[in-house]
Amino acid sequence: MGGDGDNNDSDDRVTVARKFRLLVEKADRKFVRVRDIPINPNKFPNHYYRKVFKVYTQLWRFQQENRAKLVESGLQRWEIGEIASRIGQLYFNQYMRSSETRFLLECYVFYEAILNRAYFDDQSKGVMRSVMKKKDLSLKYKELRFFARYLVVALILNRVDTVKLLVERFKALVDDCKSTFKETNFREWKLVLQEIVRFLKVDTTFMDAKPLRYCAKFDTYPASLSHVARFHAKRVLKLNDALLTSYHRNEVKFTELTLDTFRMLQCLEWEPSGAFFQMRTTEPDNHVNSNGHTEASGLIDINLAMDMTDPTLPLNPRKAILYRPTATHLVSVIATICEELPPDSVFLIYISASGKSGKTTTSHIQTVGASRNSLNNKVDSQSFRGSDEGDSYDSGEDYLWLGPKGSAGSNNLYPGDLIPFTRRPLFLIVDSENSHAFKAGLLKLIYYFLD
Repeated sequence: MGGDGDNNDSDDRVTVARKFRLLVEKADRKFVRVRDIPINPNKFPNHYYRKVFKVYTQLWRFQQENRAKLVESGLQRWEIGEIASRIGQLYFNQYMRSSETRFLLECYVFYEAILNRAYFDDQSKGVMRSVMKKKDLSLKYKELRFFARYLVVALILNRVDTVKLLVERFKALVDDCKSTFKETNFREWKLVLQEIVRFLKVDTTFMDAKPLRYCAKFDTYPASLSHVARFHAKRVLKLNDALLTSYHRNEVKFTELTLDTFRMLQCLEWEPSGAFFQMRTTEPDNHVNSNGHTEASGLIDINLAMDMTDPTLPLNPRKAILYRPTATHLVSVIATICEELPPDSVFLIYISASGKSGKTTTSHIQTVGASRNSLNNKVDSQSFRGSDEGDSYDSGEDYLWLGPKGSAGSNNLYPGDLIPFTRRPLFLIVDSENSHAFKAGLLKLIYYFLD
């Protein structure tokens, strides 16, 4: 009888382990499918995300309910960490597409649980190192990628203490990898470490008491409504979408988040405040139990039962962040967002790039406040009407560089490239030494085409 019981237990463990592996394979396939979808805040297939969240919900709950049997069948702690890490990635991708803070907070909760439970720590000590070394290297790469992703999330959430801790742990991990795997080149990860150190050193505002985000404690959002309403008697516009991009040589960045786009990202986020903020920051471990089994979050469905956002604040505008785009790619994304911009909405475009000013820029800066007639008198008609070759606008050298040094032509962004998008309410910020050229150039073009 005892033998039969043992056999039944063994068969049950085998069945549980087989089902778990099937769920892992299914989740991996769906994860790869959504991971490779380009991030576009206006066009992303919700049904794909619902499917992948559904299978990861099943997988996560299955491993929680059958943890003991799975461990007996050989489940490693890093495998649990890998599942939790992928769920965190899914939440982060959803945040990047929707700008909903609840997804970013859920991602943070998962990553925090992975770190606290040390799921990626070396667990092969005392085992045959020569046999385990290749597997250990793969595990170290997983841990390095986890720290890089966690740092991005902590940066965006402005968790200063967490960022400092992660940088220290990340540096120790890189040093350990270099000393343990001397035959492996970790130059890429040393560069990533240098990036975050440089980023924090340059970003002095990161240490300021007042956040870059819009905060009710410091800003006068409710009190300003009556004053703002005077300017919108007939039409109230809402900031619905934003595109942030930068392209500079040797710019300060961490992974694909440059310092310029990071600061603009912070300015377009609401900062939780008051009782809600205190409640959220004093409960960092509310999804982790005390028996060593992580429950980083039971809410891994895309339709969350608990809203983790401050209900007193409006939604964040959706943001598309482009890292070093070409001019054609930038124009293409702008066109897509403008095409689907809701009525009575404003589209904010932030471009930070180096540029070159043309010879006629200065004379046109002086005409910015002039009337249409006086401006037309100052504009040389030949610059618009061109020559017999059919040129309609001589832009000279008024452009931004969106390409490597020495490139030209298709990698230059001219003021005229943005004219078609002024049909929609547009808020344009050009952060460049050549921004005045865009201010004058756009006015010239607009007044010419209205003539």
